[in-house]
Amino acid sequence: MPTAAPTPKAVLHQRFGTKARYTVEEMREAVGGCPGLAPQTRSVYRCALELPGLSVATPGTFVRKKDAEQAAAQIALDKLGIQPPSNIPSTPEEAWDELIARISGFFIDENFLSSTHPLVGHLSVTLRRTGDLIGRLPLSAIAACDVKVNTLCKVINPKAEFDPLLVLSLMYNAAKQSPGVSVSDSNFWIQSQKPYSPEAVDLALKRWSFTSDPVEVEAILVPHVLENELKIITINLRDNKHYMGYVAEKLTVSDSSQVLVSRTIGKASSEIRLYFAAPSVHFVSDMSKNVLACHGDGDINCQVNKRASYISGQTIYGDALLANIGYTRRDSELHTEDVNLCTYYRILLGKLPDGNCKMSRDAILAAELPSAYSRFSWKGLSPRDLLCSFCRNQRLSEPLFAVNRVSCDMLTSAVSSEERGEPAKSVENQYTNDVRIDKENPDIFTCEVKICSRKQEILLEYSAAHTWSKESDAIQNSALKVLIWFNNYFKQLNTKMDKLYLSKCIDSFKIHPNIFLQEFAMCLSVYSKTGCNDSGICSSVGPFIVDTPKKQLESTATLTHIEGPDSGVFPSHGSLTSISYTASLVMKDKAKIYLLESHNEFEFEIGTGAVNNQLESCVTQLSVNQAACFIAELPPRDLILAAASEFSHELSNVSRESCSLEFSVKVLQVTEPLEDRMEKALFSPPLSKQRVEFAVQHINELHATTLVNSTSFSCPLFMKIISFLIVKVHFQVDFGCGSGSLLDSLLEHPTTLEKLVGVDISRKGLTRAAKSLHQKLSKKSLVQTTVPTAVLYDGSITDFDSRLYGFDIGTCLEVIEHMEEDQASLFGNVVLSSFRPTVLIVSTPNYEYNPILQRSAMPNKDDEADENAGPCKFRNHDHKFEWTRAQFQCWATDLAVKHNYSVEFCGVGGSGEEPGYASQIAVFRRMARDMEEMCLNKDQDQPYELLWEWPNASIPV
Repeated sequence: MPTAAPTPKAVLHQRFGTKARYTVEEMREAVGGCPGLAPQTRSVYRCALELPGLSVATPGTFVRKKDAEQAAAQIALDKLGIQPPSNIPSTPEEAWDELIARISGFFIDENFLSSTHPLVGHLSVTLRRTGDLIGRLPLSAIAACDVKVNTLCKVINPKAEFDPLLVLSLMYNAAKQSPGVSVSDSNFWIQSQKPYSPEAVDLALKRWSFTSDPVEVEAILVPHVLENELKIITINLRDNKHYMGYVAEKLTVSDSSQVLVSRTIGKASSEIRLYFAAPSVHFVSDMSKNVLACHGDGDINCQVNKRASYISGQTIYGDALLANIGYTRRDSELHTEDVNLCTYYRILLGKLPDGNCKMSRDAILAAELPSAYSRFSWKGLSPRDLLCSFCRNQRLSEPLFAVNRVSCDMLTSAVSSEERGEPAKSVENQYTNDVRIDKENPDIFTCEVKICSRKQEILLEYSAAHTWSKESDAIQNSALKVLIWFNNYFKQLNTKMDKLYLSKCIDSFKIHPNIFLQEFAMCLSVYSKTGCNDSGICSSVGPFIVDTPKKQLESTATLTHIEGPDSGVFPSHGSLTSISYTASLVMKDKAKIYLLESHNEFEFEIGTGAVNNQLESCVTQLSVNQAACFIAELPPRDLILAAASEFSHELSNVSRESCSLEFSVKVLQVTEPLEDRMEKALFSPPLSKQRVEFAVQHINELHATTLVNSTSFSCPLFMKIISFLIVKVHFQVDFGCGSGSLLDSLLEHPTTLEKLVGVDISRKGLTRAAKSLHQKLSKKSLVQTTVPTAVLYDGSITDFDSRLYGFDIGTCLEVIEHMEEDQASLFGNVVLSSFRPTVLIVSTPNYEYNPILQRSAMPNKDDEADENAGPCKFRNHDHKFEWTRAQFQCWATDLAVKHNYSVEFCGVGGSGEEPGYASQIAVFRRMARDMEEMCLNKDQDQPYELLWEWPNASIPV
């Protein structure tokens, strides 16, 4: 595959390194708005670039920061007269001739010694020698310093990209044919056939300075035997000798010509490489026969270092040394930096799907790969950038994103067909390209993703089932889905199981197992030794579940040392929460405490899985300005050492049984979910409060005595309900009660209710509801209430529980949109056919009202209007659907007819005129003639778990 030309920034970085300083200025500019909406603005960027002796700035603005930076870099290149690298030869024969010429040029052109090329740093050391050793270099030094040589080798033989030994073979053969160059027949030394002039030597020695002081550099020895532990060793650099000679000593080889060098690992500016001994081979001096032949007894494949090969993406043989030593264009002396266990495990972490997400947020122990993408709350590298980075680290091709534009007319037609019971047309077959966007009837977008090998063989395909109003959202959400799939697969590899599975097809994914297993062979072999019992178990094919049930995700943290008064402002699902925290490894005897991670301000969205479960559990139990501690489950050893920094060596010998991980957390600020902010901007009182107040009002008007609640609403048609009901209502159930806002409000008003019940699947929300209700119902509470009984159940609202059979009033407020549509229908069927309440009130957002809500919200620089803006997005990214009035009425009417109920519609928020209410409400009433009793099995039909009951219960923790 042709090698892409380096970007202007990359060219400048090679020349100036960190001395190139970019300053990006953000500005706002007006853009065309949608009809009926206020004028919109968007962020644009201008860049200034500072170089030694030169300053430039972009004359115009750019929509993306990186485009502004690249434009500034290109201006600087033009002013400096720096030309981009020449085109790469297209044929192996051309590349072979150029390789010969390039190697020769390093030694016969004395002007080369006055350049900033890193190879001159190597040469300047050897020019201080005497006799035959003057100017003699190991061939691998050229491979370590010169990108062009490696690129030419890849053109000659594509396998050279992954095999340093093959690169050495090609260089050796080319050097044999290079004029003015002398190559050893017995080893891999190379030098000029003629001595350099004194003037050229002086120029080289002036450019590269030396120090007589010894330098100690820490490095990691990576044994080729997987069962052997990593070792920290110290390389002592002294006497201004060539550093590769000292590396050879640590690898126990005769001289540095026998040392091979990998490409750089990690950041492009790093000099971290793997050094290893060349296997015993001889090379064939024929470009047409680029093969290796073994001396003596060695099959070189039996000595492959799997760990080293995995982190480098190249084939590494025998024991290897991971070190950060070398010459660079930006330094005038040998660059050295310690490499410790933390460095190694961070490199390893960067190979994982969620690794760069953790490191980009500098929160290895706290952060997780979020389950949902939102432009308002996403922090760190974007999902697309994370997926690209993952593919690069795994030596795969860049991911391919195919964005498809789908006409709204097509979707409307599909929905209408489904409502009539007709099969919907396939949207996938209706994609079109280069369609002008009509603002009166805008399009929406889907995105497909393909992950391919370097040979462009497809190993994974993802076709998004969802649509988005912006092209960028389609790309980011699809990239996140692919990352989540990879993340779940990698976590599976780290688990001891009888069988690991790689599904050919699941949900929207299509996997090509043979290609997949081929590309991840080294990864699987490494993980099979660390997590699995059998190295072959990773190659089976079968069902692989990507989504983790919500129940399994709720891991409760037990809080200690709670400080600060209860401010009453708690983080809730969808809220953007800012915390400060520390994470420390504490020895059991408290003799030592190691601070692993800390943040003065760390922001994330509740409910997206952006932090580990126990940390989120802790945060949701605290109000603003409260602090607490909790003991967390110990993460894998790799993560601890990646976070350990200078403690990594000491902690590598600590037993997991002798320590614990302690978090100290304080809640700094809570920003309401976007949905609530939009509603508050338009409605006073807020729409959420209107729903609750309306429900309370009408429950009291009905003289209800039992309530089951999951949403709130209000509507004049309740007066019709009153005339219909003959008996008083005693029992109310709130389905999806969350933190108990409706139940809490009912306790603040006089009522004849005898029993309140809340049902929810979130233990966090139920725990908060229990605390609030317990406070109001206790004798110490200032609020008096006549309600004698309150119960909270942990369970799914799609399950029937006989203890709630026949309740009087049920509520389900703004809940069903958080479920899949088939689950919403299942809920309606279960409630009306099995629970059989007298009245059921259901509310859900009116999708047609969204443009008004979004227009009322304050403009956000991350949510500006653009030319590709399609239909209004959902109010909350956690919503699985939002219905128009026609869709909601169709759903409710079908349920009412099926289960012998009547249904009427109303709403809250707005006047009710076009486009209707902001929250639409359906009120189901059981027909008077339908009073027959169900036959119940009270022992078996009780799936709900009793979490809290008043009286006779303590507050759950």
